[in-house]
Order: sequence, then structure tokens, then C-alpha cells
Amino acid sequence: MEKRVDNKQEENKSNLNLENRRRLTISGVIEVISFDELKIDLTTNLGNLTIKGEDLKMNKLDVQNGDVIIEGNIASMVYNGKVTKKSDESIIKRLFR
Repeated sequence: MEKRVDNKQEENKSNLNLENRRRLTISGVIEVISFDELKIDLTTNLGNLTIKGEDLKMNKLDVQNGDVIIEGNIASMVYNGKVTKKSDESIIKRLFR
């Protein structure tokens, strides 16, 4: 039974690593909800995360492993605590609306 508990803790793991307010590495990302050069909304294992700044770019998006690297002038990172349901619409469909 202890292994199941450990696996649940690993599933809910999420890390943020901010380097010089210019490069943000995030793990535990479930979905990218929306993004532009001023704001990026993500769903993580620990809730929804909003990143605000200027000239924001996603340099790495690994959906399978849940890793994202964001570069730009990062001003804030805020969790709202609520996990939204994953939409049926893929990110590619949303990009080309």
C-alpha cells in the first residue's frame, strides 16, 4: 500500500524554477489553456497557474512529460487553486480559431 501512496504523491508533483525572471521551467503541466506574449494560462497537477509578463514565449512544450519552458520578462505567477476539466478541443484547434 505504501507504493500506491508514493505514486499518488508523484502524480501531484509540480515544480517551478525561475531563473533571473527571464526563464521559467515548469513540471507537472497537464494542459496549456491559452497563451500570448503577455499572459499564459496552464493547468497543473496543483491547480490552474497564470503567468504574466512581456514578450513571453514557450520554448519547450512536452505534453507527454508535463514539462514547459517559458522565456521572457516574467512579472508574476499565480495559482488559483482550482483544476479545470480538460477540454475536448486540442491546443492545435484552439491555435487556429
